[in-house]
Amino acid sequence: MISIQERKKAVSLIEEACNTGARQNKACGLLGITERTLQRWKQTPDKSIKKDQRQYSKSTPANKLLPDEKQEIIRICNSDEYMNLPPSQIVPALADQGIFIASESSFYRVLHENGQQQHRGKSKACRRNKPKGFTATGPNQVWTWDITYLPSSIKGVFFYLYMITDIYSRKIVGWEVHDRQNDDLSSSLVKRACLSEGVSGKDIVLHSDNGSPMKGATMLVTLQNLGVIPSFSRPSVSNDNPYSDLQVWSPNPAEFGEGIGRQPQRVAKLQQQRLRYHVQGNHALIVRKYGPPKQVHFHRFACLSPGLH
Repeated sequence: MISIQERKKAVSLIEEACNTGARQNKACGLLGITERTLQRWKQTPDKSIKKDQRQYSKSTPANKLLPDEKQEIIRICNSDEYMNLPPSQIVPALADQGIFIASESSFYRVLHENGQQQHRGKSKACRRNKPKGFTATGPNQVWTWDITYLPSSIKGVFFYLYMITDIYSRKIVGWEVHDRQNDDLSSSLVKRACLSEGVSGKDIVLHSDNGSPMKGATMLVTLQNLGVIPSFSRPSVSNDNPYSDLQVWSPNPAEFGEGIGRQPQRVAKLQQQRLRYHVQGNHALIVRKYGPPKQVHFHRFACLSPGLH
């Protein structure tokens, strides 16, 4: 609410500025008001400045806490018996003794007014730290991988596509198809991918979700021996592995019909799609902007720096 004195001063300043050639809307904007507000202030028969006519309640609530009651709340919350308890436990404890001073929300409000609305208890307060992010400025710096279900011709039976993708170039640096999931197969895939790309011992980051093939003992030992830094999604966070979940290279179900029962046939089909993806890409917008994955991977096209955060 703007007092009448401040309104008069604002009107005089605006009129002075307009008399020297300034525009009224610019002058009003500098003071943080609109021209319509200025017109409303001057809409009086005697051309004086109108007072604020909004009505505010001036009555005091009958149940408003008195200063002594607020001090009693502070004393109780800081006592040895209740100093480690939040108001949600203090109020019921007092009610069991037949004592009622104020509601739970009033306890919180009084504590907040006195700067005591912090963590209460012997345990340390919960710390919410932002997870460490990884940014790739070139190929073979950050990889991401996941396991995808591939349907077979038998209902309820699936093959599993193990696939590792470079997040900078989107090149598929390693992939295999198996009929089961375990960490031994995962570690073998990582070994072959590091060998084919020549990145053993170069501190490359491998990001994945929290599945058992990703965090198995054999897999973790293999990563340590290869010098690969493991990175995992946060618990119960479904979008921490977006590059693999997005599936930039998605196997086309239409090319498989109703499913292939034999694994070698499926591998051959996937190999054809993989080669087509590396040379042409299957996302037209990405290819037009950055180039096919194979050419980006070998620095024939410039690329922005994607990252995991």
